[in-house]
Amino acid sequence: MSVGLNNASIAQKPKILLTGGTGFVGRPLLESLVTAGYPFVNVTRRDSALVLPGVQTCVIPTLSGDNNWSASLQGVEVVIHSAGRAHIMNETHSNPLQAFREVNVDATLNLARQAAEAGVKRFIFLSSIKVNGEETDKNRAFKPSDAPAPLDDYGVSKLEAEQALMALAKQTEMNVVIIRPVLVYGPDVKANFEKMLATVDKGLPLPFRTINNRRSLVFIDNLIDLIHVCIHHPKASNRIFLVSDGEDLSIGQILEKLALAMNKKSRIFSFPQPLLGLVASMVGKKEFFQRLCGSLQVDISDTRKLLGWAPPVSIDEAFAITTRSYQKKQSGSSHG
Repeated sequence: MSVGLNNASIAQKPKILLTGGTGFVGRPLLESLVTAGYPFVNVTRRDSALVLPGVQTCVIPTLSGDNNWSASLQGVEVVIHSAGRAHIMNETHSNPLQAFREVNVDATLNLARQAAEAGVKRFIFLSSIKVNGEETDKNRAFKPSDAPAPLDDYGVSKLEAEQALMALAKQTEMNVVIIRPVLVYGPDVKANFEKMLATVDKGLPLPFRTINNRRSLVFIDNLIDLIHVCIHHPKASNRIFLVSDGEDLSIGQILEKLALAMNKKSRIFSFPQPLLGLVASMVGKKEFFQRLCGSLQVDISDTRKLLGWAPPVSIDEAFAITTRSYQKKQSGSSHG
């Protein structure tokens, strides 16, 4: 795990409370905090979760607006809140917005209020680029100053949580840092990125060479490095930060780079985009096609300037790490 060298110069590290320490982002973040020597409280949903020597563990089975955090917050100076109800592709809840609000808004604000009362100095909230929206025009990237335009219940709940936290910051001495990541990838990535890895690994031909979109991505280590910087940086106070790898790629470029990292022959070929969209609609994959071939770019110039931060891991190195992990896992499962 690559963590910013900025942290090595901190003479006295603040005690941190981390939620979501078993998640895709939370687990490597937890391990990086241990490596960096931070004293912290790890909040988990069950007793059997990851236990680390010298790390205080607090079990909160369900996040809600009624959780009592008093025992967990003793001596804590910084809260990193990465837990929440994630974006769900096949929603089954009868009232999805209510379900998202209960966890992402009510539970978050409850924790933040108690944190402020307990004397916590900084609350770092992992939000989502979905607060900005789902798609950008090519060569027009989202900025943190843009008017929010969430299009789904998950994005709405994250926006409402952000607004409630910023309002709380104005009423208390606790400051708030909001980070809106784009699609996060790395070892053990799931969902659409894992599907792309599987498709490239199988050597299947893909008709995306002429798709001229632009996507911002963020490697897990780059996101964690930014979180480490936000723990202590004075200019992070009461700010919203967008984060990416700093290099936007088309879907064809992503697939070609993955093939190169896997030492596979690129099987990307050209196909008219309108016709490809028509085929996707005919087979019921219109939404998937739009997510894959639409543009979503973020402008991280504010993050760079305010924090003096740059992504420490290049996208080529990040793809190499991710593909090696995927292939190792596939090799292990095939011999299991």
